[in-house]
Amino acid sequence: MSQYPIKPELQVSGKLSDNERLKAESEHLRGTIKQDLSNDITGGFTGDNFMLVRFHGMYQQDDRDIRAERAAQKLEPLHNVMLRARMPGGIITPAQWLAIDKFAAEKTLYGSIRLTTRQTFQFHGVLKPNIKPMHQFLNSIGIDSIATAGDVNRNVLCTSNPVESELHQQAYQWAVQISEHLLPKTRAYAELWLDEEKVETTETEPVLGENYLPRKFKTTVVIPPHNDIDVHANDLNFVAIAEHGKLIGFNVLVGGGLAMTFGDNSTYPRKAEVLGFIGLEHTLKVAEHVVTVQRDYGDRVNRKNAKTKYTIDRIGVDTFKAEVEQRVGVAFAPAKPFEFTTRGDRFGWVDGIDGKQHLTLFIENGRVLDFPGKPLKTGLAAIAKVHQGDFRMTANQNLIIAGVPPAQKLLIEQLAREHGLIDDSHSEQRKNSMACVSFPTCPLAMAEAERYLPELVSKVEALLAKHQLQNDHIVLRVTGCPNGCGRAMLAEVGLVGRAPGKYNVYLGGNKVGTRIPKLYLDNVGEAQILSELDNLIGQWAVERHSGECFGDFVIRQGVVAEVKVSKTDFHA
Repeated sequence: MSQYPIKPELQVSGKLSDNERLKAESEHLRGTIKQDLSNDITGGFTGDNFMLVRFHGMYQQDDRDIRAERAAQKLEPLHNVMLRARMPGGIITPAQWLAIDKFAAEKTLYGSIRLTTRQTFQFHGVLKPNIKPMHQFLNSIGIDSIATAGDVNRNVLCTSNPVESELHQQAYQWAVQISEHLLPKTRAYAELWLDEEKVETTETEPVLGENYLPRKFKTTVVIPPHNDIDVHANDLNFVAIAEHGKLIGFNVLVGGGLAMTFGDNSTYPRKAEVLGFIGLEHTLKVAEHVVTVQRDYGDRVNRKNAKTKYTIDRIGVDTFKAEVEQRVGVAFAPAKPFEFTTRGDRFGWVDGIDGKQHLTLFIENGRVLDFPGKPLKTGLAAIAKVHQGDFRMTANQNLIIAGVPPAQKLLIEQLAREHGLIDDSHSEQRKNSMACVSFPTCPLAMAEAERYLPELVSKVEALLAKHQLQNDHIVLRVTGCPNGCGRAMLAEVGLVGRAPGKYNVYLGGNKVGTRIPKLYLDNVGEAQILSELDNLIGQWAVERHSGECFGDFVIRQGVVAEVKVSKTDFHA
């Protein structure tokens, strides 16, 4: 039960979704996971545990490329798990990197480390016998996967490659504090994976609640003018406000989210809205009570409408804001002026503090593996063995070698070039394109994304060159389903998978990630997509205003209408 008065008129009535039963009966996320780990009959998790393992940072998956073959052999799918680590702000030490490199090589089906849009890494293809050892190994190097999936606050993102490094350090510390403050309090993770004995206590979840949140919840800390974490994809955003290089507080934005369901007009992507400004002393309380308001008023009947964005649209942003203010005991001040002018990552060397520098490396699709002629994984291990600073994973699937002293700069760059981690042939188009994992491992995938993106980018590069725009780029993103992981619904051109080889095409986002694109083509194949892009890029080349990005051009020309905030704009 909530400790705050609940207004029945703001709640959704009806039969609760089965996920609410599952959480209520889980004994604070324990379920029967322990028994399932000893079940040798299946390589997967059974019953409720299939969902409960998500709260421990894992998704059960299988290799869909060989599913039919195994079925023909009367074998179950090759069940395995994907684990997503909890790393607020994406910072990892070289020693930790070397350890996860070794684990990936020895204990996963694919041997890779996957950098993700949640500013952390994932292991893909961990078989059941290796799951508990994986958690114990991660714990031994100071990493966990608590609450990186499920109906909780997930890995907290933070601007990763700032110009002002002192401000970044302050923002990063807040990202860590917010992450810790919003974690589940249950001891289930420690008991199940780290062999800590269960202590008979009256476990409570003062922030998340006994049934946890209605749906997943995503939080960021961002430093303008760089929108490298895509604030509008997230439920809660703390926009850093600085004076004279020092952090004084945050503008708070709520209600962003990109997921939707095809054919269901009650679902839609939505931009975040500004609640106002808060001083630093109120940061954790505001984070807590944006969560508690969503906890108490989010839709627990229809999971498709359970995200914060739908709660705000249903009860109104003013009501949501007033509820937060009442619980915090402080009113929001008017928002301070801020503007986003850039997005993505700044590749190459960037000056830091104390004479040190950061090197941002482009990792296509975030997949760290040794490819023919490009031994990326070997190269990063070689760098980790000599690097004196840290690594920073970005929310755009790239990696920063941070805190490089002048004496090491040439060595780090040499190692990066030798292993294909710096490739001057990469176009701006390639560096501004992104995809989710999709096939073969994601169970939600409807179409290819990661495996398709490199060849699609090559074809878009050819179109740009055809129209003498080879030095320009379009923010291009591909996702295998409408769940939003690749953030296609903040792209200038977003492809969202409908079926093998078929995509919905959305146009009209902008370079800085502050506009939702709108449907342009429904359920089409590559030939039609490229033909339409050829025509539009040709018009852009001839008719655009000076410096006008592709997304702005298609809006100005009326190719698609601008989406403002909510469902009415998106589905009109």
